[in-house]
Amino acid sequence: MGNTLTCCVSPNASPKLGRRKGSAVPDYESEIYEAAAGDAVAVAPAPAAVEPAELDFGAGEGHHLQHISDREMPEELALESNPSDHPRASTIFLSKSQTDVREKRKSNHLNHVSPGQLTKKYSSCSTIFLDDSTVSQPNLRTTIKCVTLAIYYHIKNRDANRSLDIFDERSHPLTREQVPEEYFKHDPEHKFIYRFVRTLFSAAQLTAECAIVTLVYLERLLTYAEIDICPTNWKRIVLGAILLASKVWDDQAVWNVDYCQILKDITVEDMNEMERHFLELLQFNINVPASVYAKYYFDLRSLADDNNLNFLFAPLSKERAQNLEAISRLCEDKYKDLCRAAMRRSFSADNFIGIQRSNAILS
Repeated sequence: MGNTLTCCVSPNASPKLGRRKGSAVPDYESEIYEAAAGDAVAVAPAPAAVEPAELDFGAGEGHHLQHISDREMPEELALESNPSDHPRASTIFLSKSQTDVREKRKSNHLNHVSPGQLTKKYSSCSTIFLDDSTVSQPNLRTTIKCVTLAIYYHIKNRDANRSLDIFDERSHPLTREQVPEEYFKHDPEHKFIYRFVRTLFSAAQLTAECAIVTLVYLERLLTYAEIDICPTNWKRIVLGAILLASKVWDDQAVWNVDYCQILKDITVEDMNEMERHFLELLQFNINVPASVYAKYYFDLRSLADDNNLNFLFAPLSKERAQNLEAISRLCEDKYKDLCRAAMRRSFSADNFIGIQRSNAILS
């Protein structure tokens, strides 16, 4: 994973986009716009001579120094307000979606609405159904659908309309065309958000893992900056999160100038300024632990299950079962090798007697 962050102003295209055949750049803009300070500890000077009986360490204050992480962010506050940093904290998008899920289930129950034809496939004794999405290799199309659905619930069930000027599309438009004011008064539909994100991912050739990291950065921004994602700023916030996630995740990241080829009317100076503000609001915390990444992946699967966004299931074939068994055996062998290496490095007290040592040769 590359961790190099750059603001590129080169007029040339990046190596990643340069791999595409042909020199003509598709016009993606028309498709996109179809969518409507640490605590100080004082130390007193020690007396010249103090009897041992006079020392009382239990009564004094300041003898126990907190860890720096405890001083910077209390654990209770961290778990409640920073789900993008701590794996035990619940994701914001999943909690915001539960209100609509409960109302939908309640409405169906009161109106005796039939769930209709069951599209989800279940395993049986004779057949096992598996999808092609894993935490290490998610399915791109389904992951983008889940991420955009999470963004949709963020916008729909937002607490207020807090925003910053750098993300306001009225102050920093993404197109030269006049956008009607009525556009900013209504929440965008899920299909419009999906079309916007899918176009960027397709043009920049980004991966499904990048989409998950994008959602992590988006929720981290909303938490750190204490703002809301709303109709006036959702495009620029999503664009900034994608820009940052692609640079952190991909070794051959898309340059800022390349997004100016996708969004024809945006300038590279605007992209650089937005990226700089995004990083400052994140307090330059771009780290995504593996546990946080896994939590977001499985919460996105739960979101898909609650909203009937089924993954593509297929029966487990003999060839795929053999491949899974080989991968499992390989991981098991690696684990055994690590255990044997750890045993060679350290022994318990019970094994001291059984250790055979060779005589030293002194010359």
